[in-house]
Amino acid sequence: MTAPGQQGQESAEAPENAPAPAPKKGFAAELKGAVTPRAALLVIGVLLLQLGFVTSYVGALHQPKPHELSIAVVAPPQVAPKLVQGLESVPDEAVRAVTAPDAESATQQIKDQKIYAALVVNPASTEDVLMVANARGPSAARAAETIVTGLEKSQGRTVVVQDVVPLAQGDANGLSSFYLVIGWCVGGYLVASILGVSAGAKPANANRALIRLGTLALYSVAAGIGGAIIVQTALDALPGPFWALSAVGALVVFAVGAFTMALQCLFDIIGIGIAVLIFVVLGNPSAGGVFPPPLMPPFWRAIGAWFPNGAGTDATRSIAYFDSTNLTQPLLVLLVWALVGVGITFAAVLRRPSHLSRELVTAEDGA
Repeated sequence: MTAPGQQGQESAEAPENAPAPAPKKGFAAELKGAVTPRAALLVIGVLLLQLGFVTSYVGALHQPKPHELSIAVVAPPQVAPKLVQGLESVPDEAVRAVTAPDAESATQQIKDQKIYAALVVNPASTEDVLMVANARGPSAARAAETIVTGLEKSQGRTVVVQDVVPLAQGDANGLSSFYLVIGWCVGGYLVASILGVSAGAKPANANRALIRLGTLALYSVAAGIGGAIIVQTALDALPGPFWALSAVGALVVFAVGAFTMALQCLFDIIGIGIAVLIFVVLGNPSAGGVFPPPLMPPFWRAIGAWFPNGAGTDATRSIAYFDSTNLTQPLLVLLVWALVGVGITFAAVLRRPSHLSRELVTAEDGA
């Protein structure tokens, strides 16, 4: 029998075969374990994306200057060439001047979105009329007014402005169509991102891809109708045919969502960052919402109409204010983005080996 004092002494001593305590890690080792190379690269990617955001938005919008702003001249034959030359001589190629036979045809060209403004000369008076369309962008109308007023003043004449396509009362700054499209674009890439995060960046097989795209299509229809209800019924911000506006919204959401899905199939989670780069960093400032293309720098002016953001803004504005003129190009742009997204998604899925597809289906079902 062991004495009580001896038992306490033995219990205080560590057994001979007990494992040695793990050495305490230093801060550098903890940091290396906590921040993996993949995480570090993702953080650097986010920083670059953030800096790109600042560069793109400030670069596109900080200093608007007109470039080839289309202005028609309606004047007698002996006066028109001098006015056209005067407009064309504005520095930095600010104006692209053309002639129109009469005020009616010039008005129609404005409504058909072929020109931004028209100067109608009254030979019997010293006061002329400048026709503009604030619905196409108040900043473009103001730029045309500034340029024409300066030219008229140099010739001892005055000008009165006539708005032939005014903005709706609830769309005071002409930004409703732009922000509506931004909302649709955000919904498109967010829902695609959520589907990818919750069920895997790449669908397990063609059936799962079809289901995912079908879910996106239903969401797109709901988002298109919901957006139209908000801007027309709830806020009275935009005029125009309700169902045409809803259809454009559905196409915008589906095009952005399908392309985001394709990017995830190709690049996994990094595809979400690429989608943000395309649709937020590049697409939004170049869309022509805040300033129309003739007032933006060359890079953003060149790319805007080819992104879903710009195409959606053009289509929405056309439906709301211009009797759906010039809809072919923006609708084709949206359709191409949608088809490319669907095509890449299915191609990525069909290239996967069948045994791996079965394993992913099992994993998705388990999740």
